[in-house]
Amino acid sequence: MEGGMDRYGGDILYHYTDFQAVDGILRQAQLRVNNVLRMNDSAEMRHFMDRLCAAVAQRLEEDGDREGAGQVRQRFREELKKEYSAFAACFSFHRDDAAQWERYGNRGRGVCIAFRREYLEKMATGALSLQMVFYRNDMAGHPMVEEFCRLLKEGADLSGEEVRRAMCEAWACSVSYKHPSFRSEYEMRLVVSPFDKEDLEVQPCYHVSKERIKKYYPLDLKAMCGKAGICLEDLITELIIGPDSTQSAAIFQDYLRDNGLARLAERVSLSDCPLRVPI
Repeated sequence: MEGGMDRYGGDILYHYTDFQAVDGILRQAQLRVNNVLRMNDSAEMRHFMDRLCAAVAQRLEEDGDREGAGQVRQRFREELKKEYSAFAACFSFHRDDAAQWERYGNRGRGVCIAFRREYLEKMATGALSLQMVFYRNDMAGHPMVEEFCRLLKEGADLSGEEVRRAMCEAWACSVSYKHPSFRSEYEMRLVVSPFDKEDLEVQPCYHVSKERIKKYYPLDLKAMCGKAGICLEDLITELIIGPDSTQSAAIFQDYLRDNGLARLAERVSLSDCPLRVPI
């Protein structure tokens, strides 16, 4: 994946959300990972697979294997008929950022929670992984291109087990892909891939609204922090009230103290971002 800690601005990750979600994260110590296919970038897993297919087919054609290229395109068309799910919580390296507030922070009326990246990495074990999002449209240099080309040159059956496993690996890679137009978000994701859920000791939950049913996984932050040898107040370094929020900082601090999070009450601040969303 592209980038590293220095390029992406340090070891604090920012999660922009609304006050209802903050209550779940802080008071209930529960972080939801939501279906990536239902986020605002819902087509991106499929876009990754489509671009990967194009890169593999192009490589085969350049090597003179037009028949193989056609077979690959057909195999990917069949694969894209499936609907794989992956679940993630999203973080940015940008603090108090206007675009993040507007897209993810309830249009500037929510909260930005600052997490220590080092601790999130310790907590991301088993089926969970903290993945750097990469932004690229041309997949020609992606390792999965080499993997598919190798399998085909070795005569692997496109409907066989080896290619099926490669497809699963490709879908897993797609969870951390976003279109280059989103590059300014500088994002990381806490991911549950669609293929490793047997290692996840969490049962899915469903949120039912008037319009649809959403599936999510509630992660127990207290248990995860306990395994990492930290507490919730170690994990969170700052709570920033949104630039267009009417929330009183004093009442937010009272809420934290009354829920046993007195140390976090001292880390509440107000956004300096000039964002104001028109009514």
